[in-house]
Amino acid sequence: MDKVDVKNISVNYHSLMAETKALKNISFSIKEGEFISIVGPSGCGKSTFLNILAGLLKPSSGEIYLDGVPIKNVSPKIGYMFQKDNLFEWLTVKDNIALGLKIQKKYTEESKKKIDEFLDKYDLKDFKNHYPNELSGGMRQRVALIRTLILNPEVLLLDEPFSALDYQTRLNVGSEICGIIKKEGKTAIMVTHDIAEAVSISERVLILSKRPAYIKKDVRIDLKEASPIERREDENFRIYFDLIWKEMDKIE
Repeated sequence: MDKVDVKNISVNYHSLMAETKALKNISFSIKEGEFISIVGPSGCGKSTFLNILAGLLKPSSGEIYLDGVPIKNVSPKIGYMFQKDNLFEWLTVKDNIALGLKIQKKYTEESKKKIDEFLDKYDLKDFKNHYPNELSGGMRQRVALIRTLILNPEVLLLDEPFSALDYQTRLNVGSEICGIIKKEGKTAIMVTHDIAEAVSISERVLILSKRPAYIKKDVRIDLKEASPIERREDENFRIYFDLIWKEMDKIE
């Protein structure tokens, strides 16, 4: 059984003046532990689709299944990492990470130990009592990811999580975050505008058309098992990049 199964998802927005079709018959499946990226023109509905996966929006038609069960509402099995880290500036790193646990009334002695394990494991132990404004952009993203992972979701949704970072930091943080996600064995779906990022991180890249968006192409990325930075040096990296670029360039 696939971890996530998307079947014929369509979204139509209605106003007093007209109906706008955003997504059209989107279908695909994701295996457990797979990392896929979604690319497409601006405004085609990529973030809308992630919100449907998260249970935050209802599709006009179609179903999404998680472990064979339809997603009807927000599920604790799904974690969402947004463009901004959304850390609370008045809370320490440790308190930011613990926030979701406290809200869900799961802040126990066991979960406190788990937080310390994550902080140690991902090189944030010395910063647990620091505030977000004392951290680099990359460290803030690591904290945001750990805050999501501490709730133990099975599927991670990432909405352009590195877009606010400068190029060099983006490369390093993307490599770090990808490594953490794979080490934790999570299934991940990332929306990005960066084709190189999608190719270097993902096992598959879905290319969406303009609105109403449908899957124009599903590209399986067969590069060596290595970090995203190292994968960019693979001789086949440019082939995949060019293939996706040309498909994107055809979208009118």
